[in-house]
Amino acid sequence: MNFWTKLEKPILSLAPMCGITDSAFRQICKKHGADVVYSEMASVDALYYKKSAKKTLDLVKFQKLERPYVVQLFGKDPAKFAKAVEIITQQVKPDGIDINFGCPAKKVFGHGSGASLMNDTKKANQIIKSVIQNTTLPVSIKIRSEVKGVTAVNFLNSIDHNQLSALMIHGRTYNQGFFGSIDYTIIKQVKSLLDIPVLANGGINTPEEAKLMFDKTNADGIGLARGVKGKPWLFSQIKDFLVRDKYNEKNFKQIKKIILEHAKLSQKEKGEHGIVELRKHLTWYIKGFEGAKELRQELVRVNSIMDITKILSMY
Repeated sequence: MNFWTKLEKPILSLAPMCGITDSAFRQICKKHGADVVYSEMASVDALYYKKSAKKTLDLVKFQKLERPYVVQLFGKDPAKFAKAVEIITQQVKPDGIDINFGCPAKKVFGHGSGASLMNDTKKANQIIKSVIQNTTLPVSIKIRSEVKGVTAVNFLNSIDHNQLSALMIHGRTYNQGFFGSIDYTIIKQVKSLLDIPVLANGGINTPEEAKLMFDKTNADGIGLARGVKGKPWLFSQIKDFLVRDKYNEKNFKQIKKIILEHAKLSQKEKGEHGIVELRKHLTWYIKGFEGAKELRQELVRVNSIMDITKILSMY
């Protein structure tokens, strides 16, 4: 079943981020207005080999309330994609599979995966075909505006995109990474080229920037990433702004409540280690508040929910 066709537009999605978009954070984002959530980027190589498969399966496990939930995969070997997709489809049972053709990280790009595949359309086609043939789930892809001279339009004209269910495009080039201006024109061109939902990604940190993205690209939705670090309520703010042209900011009391809810979910999903992993989120949540520097120094050392509660109660 293709869930993408049933979603109301505009579609607000939580884009995949390594080390950030785990189950606890996805649940928080769903509660605050995300329509679709993506897993952290998972390696097909890791899923292919039995010794590393369990760890990766743990990485992409999810709760029912996260649906619709999409697992994003990266790699460069079509055969490994085939095996990984079979495993994800049968054992994880998400709502969709996404192929990463957009990650600019040196480790991923240098491996021949992620954004580097936009320069190898033959292999990209093989990967797409391999994934579609080995799953009953809708398949989507994530790309960049341009990679080493190959634009998003060039790439799409060189692959078979007819069986894809959705596409997310980051409006920055490979060389830009995660900083710099957004190419709204190329996103609009991609939207004109495809009949499937196109989600625009990159540079969306405020409701105003989200509206600008929609106005300039005609995209069906957006993918929020760095903009929701410490602000999972950005989804609901954007929805309010698109309808009422205004939105409310969260005060410290409201944020404290969200922090503690996030902490409980992290502990439930990962035990005590979940609280350690939460430390980075805690520093993002308090950004901009008076005394944040001193508070941050305390929060990066927490080991329990009790520690978090005690520190926040003293603020």
